Amino acid sequence: MTQLIREHSTHVRTSDGQRYRARTYGKPEPDGTWIGWVEFVPADMPGPVLRTGHETSQASREALESWASGLESAYFQGAFERARLVE
Repeated sequence: MTQLIREHSTHVRTSDGQRYRARTYGKPEPDGTWIGWVEFVPADMPGPVLRTGHETSQASREALESWASGLESAYFQGAFERARLVE
């Protein structure tokens, strides 16, 4: 089952000024590990939610939470570009 791991305070802006909020999601795998990805939700106006593919595998939910807590704005910019390619 997919779970919200963290809603980040970082916003990503498009070239036309639209802001997206970043959220990390994860889900457990049958072997007990967790996979994680990032979703970008429009902050200012309606629009599509953009989602990256699989960004990380971690040994536990706690490890995924720790990974998500260490992400910085430069990471989100790259993840946003990857999410736009998946769209």
